[in-house]
Amino acid sequence: YGVKFGSNFQPFVRKRDVKHNDDADMTREPEMVQAYRDTWELGLHSYLTYLRDRLLVARELLTPSGSVFVQISDENLHHVREVMDEVFGAENFAALVSFQKTGGAASNLLPVTVDYLIWYARDVGSLRYSQLYTQRDVGDTSLDRYDQVLLSSGDTRRLTSDEMSGNCPIEGQRFQLTSLLSSGATTSPQEFSFNNRTYRPKSGSHWKTSLEGLKRLTAQGRIAVMGSILRYRRLAEDFAVIPMTDRWESTQVGTGLSYVVQTAAQVIQRCVLMTTQPGDLVLDPTCGSGTTAYVAEQWGRRWITVDTSRVPLALARQRLLTATYQWYELKEPARGPAGGFVYKRKQNNRGEEVGGIVPHITLKSIANDEPPQEEILVDRPEIDKSITRVSGPFVVEATIPTPVDYEGDGVEDSHAAPAESYAAFIDRMLEVLRRNPKLQLGGGRAVELRNIRPPAKSMSLAAEAMVDAGALPGASLGDVIDEAEEKRGDTLALSGKPVAIAFGPENGAVSEKLVLNAAKEANVRNYSHLFVIGFAIQPNALQMISASESTMGIAASYIAATPDILMGDLLKTMRSSQIFSVCGLPEITARKAASRDKSDPDRYTVSLLGLDTFNPATMDAESVEASDVPAWFLDSDYNELSFHVSQAFFPRTGAWENLKRALRATHEESVWEHLNGTESAPFEATPDTKIAVKVIDTRGNELMVVKTIGEAILKG
Repeated sequence: YGVKFGSNFQPFVRKRDVKHNDDADMTREPEMVQAYRDTWELGLHSYLTYLRDRLLVARELLTPSGSVFVQISDENLHHVREVMDEVFGAENFAALVSFQKTGGAASNLLPVTVDYLIWYARDVGSLRYSQLYTQRDVGDTSLDRYDQVLLSSGDTRRLTSDEMSGNCPIEGQRFQLTSLLSSGATTSPQEFSFNNRTYRPKSGSHWKTSLEGLKRLTAQGRIAVMGSILRYRRLAEDFAVIPMTDRWESTQVGTGLSYVVQTAAQVIQRCVLMTTQPGDLVLDPTCGSGTTAYVAEQWGRRWITVDTSRVPLALARQRLLTATYQWYELKEPARGPAGGFVYKRKQNNRGEEVGGIVPHITLKSIANDEPPQEEILVDRPEIDKSITRVSGPFVVEATIPTPVDYEGDGVEDSHAAPAESYAAFIDRMLEVLRRNPKLQLGGGRAVELRNIRPPAKSMSLAAEAMVDAGALPGASLGDVIDEAEEKRGDTLALSGKPVAIAFGPENGAVSEKLVLNAAKEANVRNYSHLFVIGFAIQPNALQMISASESTMGIAASYIAATPDILMGDLLKTMRSSQIFSVCGLPEITARKAASRDKSDPDRYTVSLLGLDTFNPATMDAESVEASDVPAWFLDSDYNELSFHVSQAFFPRTGAWENLKRALRATHEESVWEHLNGTESAPFEATPDTKIAVKVIDTRGNELMVVKTIGEAILKG
């Protein structure tokens, strides 16, 4: 499509480098490929259509005080702004922010060093906004006009170039002289005596304050003579911070990137702090590595983040599970962050403002003898350093297409329309299966099918076939099946009866209902084995296939079809070998742990042994050691409704390093080795307790196995 997919796809959890036009780096997720095609099929036109549709939804979701930010490079900035004008109205444009990237992009012209944030409001008149400030540091350009110093003796002088640049310390108060006049004539008395000389405003102007106010300014040493006129002496320390503008610099400093198009946390942090308050809800429909969720969690905002691909979701989950945050003091602990954070005025031993409340001394406040206005720095709440905070509870959910009834007759039209396309899909799959009849069963073994044909009057089955043992040199059918299925406990009856084949959906995962109906029909028709072929499978459906022989009377296997079948026209080549491969469950074992006391309930540990995965880049089935998986999770009391992570492990990664550094004085090194390992901590259970182990492979796929403690012990 003429678009570099390197900025759209990241196929691996651990590998951020993506090469353009390299099929090895091409994602094999049907959802991602479909989204990519939908977005870029017509180039910029379909991209803008894609963006407009999502912005329309965003507009409906926003509260009247809400904001939306779109990050974009200069290439399509003007087009995106036109679309946002159309959706939100040009009158609701808030700002165009430029922020500095890590470095300049290669170019034959001027190097590009910035990206942009286009900021629109749902209703600019109701927009929620908190001004952000940056600290004034010596050498900043904001201090260039403060070119004089007031010495302790009362004398003044110009700053040297070294003092201006910050290379030499300044002994005294840095200041600049500004006007004491406002335009416009007045009838009130304007003569003012200073140092035995009378001063009057020039024609058509007046003093900014009353004569009494000028006396107060004099008493505070805030009036000075420059030539023949009076000037106001503004000190740099009157306001220790400066308002942030639409140009953000140094936003990438100290950031470690884990995703191909990851935005620096500081950029999103500023957006969140500017436009939301603690307890507000933030939505990011392009999850990536989860930076928005991470920042929202850090600053006490609720969040939802969405993505099409499994890789960014796996990265975001790991990032959130292992993140540590500072603990901010709460105004109303009973309400949580929604009650707001505590801000205080504090100074260090040099008298510099370091707290969350900063005084803003002005000419008006001194002249009127008023306390200075106080500005709240929303990014400086009070911190309790004795507490290390981790992410709060969150869930990872998959969306299910909503049934649609256009006619209002109670019939789901969304299921009726695709009947012809589904039949065409089945025909295509049968043709692929006839051309590539070999099913890879793991361990280097395979079964070859022959006489593949549609069954007569079938409800759930797509095909039937005979198993050809003679095509496997040096191995009988029994050898192949027994060895390949040894670890799974499934067997294939050694008879002349045909096997049944069921296909999962073209865009979606094999469901429990499909497995149940296919297994029932295959058993009634007296088939010897059921092969369920799909591009993805729900965890419960995979578990049902594993137990099919004992529960439904027919052995079954799930065969993973490479998504290259769905995207063959997008790839340059599609290898014909190993189109279909067995996708095995993670292997686990349980053992009883030593009791601390005889009266204590029994405790058990669970170990991950490994799993078989399919590598679509090499088209090979691979056995993965437990110590080499990116992540695995344990639910020590699985309720069959939702998977609750009770223990999380990230072997061979530095995922726990942040928490380790925060708690180094509290936990021994062995604790962190355990969290990077393959054996769980002991937990209370009985032999009938149902446990679930979910493994995340390098492509972000989730594989889950469910067993009772008793079954896991017997298996081990």
